[in-house]
Amino acid sequence: MEKHTPQPSKKGFYAAIAGTVLVALCCFTPILVITLGAVGLSAFTPYLDYVLLPALAALIVLTFVSYGRWKRACNSCAKEQVH
Repeated sequence: MEKHTPQPSKKGFYAAIAGTVLVALCCFTPILVITLGAVGLSAFTPYLDYVLLPALAALIVLTFVSYGRWKRACNSCAKEQVH
């Protein structure tokens, strides 16, 4: 009986992409500034760059790492199925 290896999941990769897009939206559009102003927390707007830009960089790196892991797992599954 042959052992079946399941196809690796893309959930981590998709989560990293979603986080990157969300942070990029907050960085490059005034969505977060308007939201903070509407909620009454506009005093935090000068500090957004200190949080959002490092978060964007970290999420971009995380996206590439999770894609590499998924691709490596996918390649190893394909090699196991051939043999």
